[in-house]
Amino acid sequence: MHLNTLSASLKIIFQSYLFQFEGKTSFGMSVFNLSNAIMGSGILGLSYAMSNTGIVLFLILLTCIACLSCYSVHLLLRSAGVVGIRAYEQLGFRAFGHPGKILAAVVITLHNIGAMSSYLFIVKYELPLVIQAFLGQTSSSEQWFMNGNYLIIIVTACIILPLAMMKHLGYLGYTSGFSLSCMVFFLSAVIYKRFNIACPLEVFGNYSLNTAIPEDTCTAKFFTINQETAYTIPILAFAFVCHPEVLPIYTELSNPTKRRMQNIGNVSILGMFTMYFFTAIFGYLTFYGETELLHTYNKVDPLDTLILCVRLAVLVAVTLTVPVVLFPIRRALLQLLFPGKPFHWLRHIAIAVCLLFAVNLLVILVPNIRDIFGITGATTAPTLIFILPGLFYIRIIPMDQEPMNCRSKIQAACFTALGFIFMTMSLTFIGLDWMSGEKRSLGGH
Repeated sequence: MHLNTLSASLKIIFQSYLFQFEGKTSFGMSVFNLSNAIMGSGILGLSYAMSNTGIVLFLILLTCIACLSCYSVHLLLRSAGVVGIRAYEQLGFRAFGHPGKILAAVVITLHNIGAMSSYLFIVKYELPLVIQAFLGQTSSSEQWFMNGNYLIIIVTACIILPLAMMKHLGYLGYTSGFSLSCMVFFLSAVIYKRFNIACPLEVFGNYSLNTAIPEDTCTAKFFTINQETAYTIPILAFAFVCHPEVLPIYTELSNPTKRRMQNIGNVSILGMFTMYFFTAIFGYLTFYGETELLHTYNKVDPLDTLILCVRLAVLVAVTLTVPVVLFPIRRALLQLLFPGKPFHWLRHIAIAVCLLFAVNLLVILVPNIRDIFGITGATTAPTLIFILPGLFYIRIIPMDQEPMNCRSKIQAACFTALGFIFMTMSLTFIGLDWMSGEKRSLGGH
């Protein structure tokens, strides 16, 4: 009886909370925001993933992961629809009580702080190189504007913080659209360069003609199985992480229905699937076995004007993604620390400032921060995509509607088990890399 009363009061609180935000954001702006949340820096390494699977196997794996991500969004929306709640943390509370709410908030916070630090890491190391190329210099200098630490502070204060102070996530639809336009420009350049760079690769400044080149270096492979193939599975599994942003976007959607939000999820995932596949295949058919696209283009000609513009576009894209990723963290902290409290500008701004200060501090002071968040990413990504949506569905959908032996709940249980398998694989591979001294990125962002 007490639990039913508590659930009813929670539902009333959230319905009044949702009333403040309903009807604000259009379908298109919601697609832009969710697509921007999906798109991570991992797109730069997808051609390397394709080189270790082959074109056909990569396409099969990417298609399966995209479909699983759409199913995961379905589970979240179905759970949210049953109890009338559109907050990830409150779904955790409804499913497992206070521990579930804390778990959901902590997982979202860790995962998105890891994503933010990853984006700022790119700004820290790429922006000085872009400035250096714009100035026509071939070596770095000691001037302050070539120092990555100063640059991420300036970018954070002048661009990220003002956007993060927006009251509604929907307002970021315009910047998300521009961010996606930058990545479309990146994709266009990758396609263009496929027909302008000879294979085998001629490295800038390397005039040696005696290097032996294997015959199959420039041959596309449709199916490939090697010791690196297994590493591509978790990379692709986390390529569509957007689940912390799904419910906040649903909250601010105009005419919010489950079908409408599911369509937004499907369109966003399909758009990113298309961008991922074309980036991977044209990057692969340009360099075949090389690792990361921007660095490999830089080897060909570090002063290439088009590639310089592409690097700048990627920097703009990742910078404009940071505020979108910050919103779910702030919402999780508000749910955890100030449940049921009305909106207040001081709390809204203070949390954004503290989060950005902490992330900047981590990126500046901790050189191996990406390794640390590699572990948290390998843990939190499968939890957000597979484990929690499946568990929420099993716990929240009433037994009288769907008993445990019905097909939908068995599917949700298998989906949850798949998350634990991906988590185990990722942590195992990270452990093997540390023992062998190699570095790989297994996170989607």
